[in-house]
Amino acid sequence: MNLFNKKPIYLDYLLIIAGTGLIALGIQWMYDPSGFVTGGFTGIGIIVKQVTIGLTEGGIPIWLTNLALNIPVFLLALKLKGRRFIARTAAATALLSAWLYVIPTIDMAQGDPLLAAVFGGVLFGVGMGLVLLAHATTGGTDMVAVLIRRKLRHYSVVQIMQVLDGTIVIAGLYAFGLKIGLYAIISIYIATKVSDALMEGLKFSKAAFIVTDHYKEVADALLEKLDRGVTGLRAVGMYSGDEKCVLYCVVSKKEIVDLKEIVVSIDKNAFVIVSDAREVLGEGFVENH
Repeated sequence: MNLFNKKPIYLDYLLIIAGTGLIALGIQWMYDPSGFVTGGFTGIGIIVKQVTIGLTEGGIPIWLTNLALNIPVFLLALKLKGRRFIARTAAATALLSAWLYVIPTIDMAQGDPLLAAVFGGVLFGVGMGLVLLAHATTGGTDMVAVLIRRKLRHYSVVQIMQVLDGTIVIAGLYAFGLKIGLYAIISIYIATKVSDALMEGLKFSKAAFIVTDHYKEVADALLEKLDRGVTGLRAVGMYSGDEKCVLYCVVSKKEIVDLKEIVVSIDKNAFVIVSDAREVLGEGFVENH
């Protein structure tokens, strides 16, 4: 059974536990020791910890700031959006605060900001990807953006989040300096790419357009050997004016090599176009649920 295909709800919560744990590792082992502010309430927590070091030993801990900021946001979201909307995100937020409380702050990068940016981005990105795969978020500016959009409907949630997180990152520049801020931006980019790759990679497929005079033989071979559906599209060659049948077939990444070998074995002059299919729903692929 595919883990992400009609998975039981407890698997979602296992993903949330693992994802929030990785996010916390990225924050406690990479971001916090290096002074990286990457947006969100955890970014605010890093700033608050820095500016309160003189007020209390070690400053106000990140987990406490994260929890204190999220509580009123969730109460407002509960009132405006309902319990179902925030259930998994509430669990993710609580778990992230718990992980931040349990995991000690360790400078694993040993003062190297580039290492902190790269490995922090990877840890944060993988963790966030797992949380998103469980249909949850870690609260913070995500939830604030959703609530703000109720009043500013001509802006998207993503646009509002960009403004909120951008403001937090700019505040981090004042707290930690320009150089650290630039490294933090690198880490944000890496985390975003890793998170996107994790989500898209699980559904990533290849789409092939096949132009061949032996379309019947090629289609039969693909159906028999790959057990994949093939669609014939009527087309006209604009140079020759001849009617043609273009085959369209979607396969997994591993099967694209077999597809090309099958086509070439039947028609060495076939014209094959292969492109990425970012998400495929249906029989043999991820089901929509």
